[in-house]
Amino acid sequence: MFVHVETRRRARWHWATALIVCLCVMCFVGLALTPVPTRIALLLEWGTVPANIFDTHEAWLPQLVDPALLRLFTALFIHVTWLHLMSNLLFLLIFGLPGERALGSLRFLALFVIGGIVANLIGALSLAGVRLPIIGCSGAVSAVVGTYVALFPRAKLGLVLPLGLYLEFVRVPAYLLIGIWVLLQLLFSYAGPSYGAYVWWAHIGGFMVGLVFALFSRNAVARRLRY
Repeated sequence: MFVHVETRRRARWHWATALIVCLCVMCFVGLALTPVPTRIALLLEWGTVPANIFDTHEAWLPQLVDPALLRLFTALFIHVTWLHLMSNLLFLLIFGLPGERALGSLRFLALFVIGGIVANLIGALSLAGVRLPIIGCSGAVSAVVGTYVALFPRAKLGLVLPLGLYLEFVRVPAYLLIGIWVLLQLLFSYAGPSYGAYVWWAHIGGFMVGLVFALFSRNAVARRLRY
């Protein structure tokens, strides 16, 4: 699935990553400015609450057309702690910006949304009956990471790091950054979020969606990079 072609890129405007970041930040600030009782009510209303989507006492098929499934989407933009928000957005920028250049903005946005929805759905299935909301875009970011690694397994990504009194540009192997991402997710899993449910299976599901997405996008990416 490794894509490597000679490139003759034309200037393009990439907007999807910036749009996602703005939506996440706006939702975070809005929640931070609301009183705690209202904040909790909003999380329960717009987060993915497994018990509201999959009732263990009812057949699952009719529930798949329930309006509560909209929360699989809205939950992607909800964060209640700055550390959770910043860690997700940091890796979204690291993998999302080059990923969007390769995929194109519309295809990248589709990857983020589809990967995030499927990840939240898997998380809801794994926690059927739980009434804590699943929130955050970790599953969607996992899908972005999965796609990027599948398409560019040997890639090195450029980072600007503070080294003493100076900022240094370095190129870091993608797999090393993925290891840091996994460690952060394990840390969140151990510490637990402030309001919502932490779902490791959602991250695994998002990553797998990213791999499948890369499989179907391989030819389109090769054409895009060629012209």
